Amino acid sequence: MASSKEYLRFILDQLSPSDDITYKPMMGEYLIYCRGKLIGGIYDDKFLVKQTASVKKRMPDAPLSLPYEGAKEMVLVENVDNRDFLNALLDDMVKELPMPKKRR
Repeated sequence: MASSKEYLRFILDQLSPSDDITYKPMMGEYLIYCRGKLIGGIYDDKFLVKQTASVKKRMPDAPLSLPYEGAKEMVLVENVDNRDFLNALLDDMVKELPMPKKRR
């Protein structure tokens, strides 16, 4: 099942206070970037983020989910209605994640 553009717009609106949020469509789903770093994505109308120390600290009991078969497990963000929480989570994550490698 592909994710809806309405859910994408909702998540992007919730993340709008964070700096430089972008997305890329990928086979009916959406990869979400913050300041050029891949932080997660929208899969089957669920917002999933990478497992980082700050994510585990802020959401210790959050369920893990596979975005697609063969992928690494990601953390399901259930509290998507709390804009302040989401943006604090992203700010912490971005500090931990490395910059993407330059393509040749």
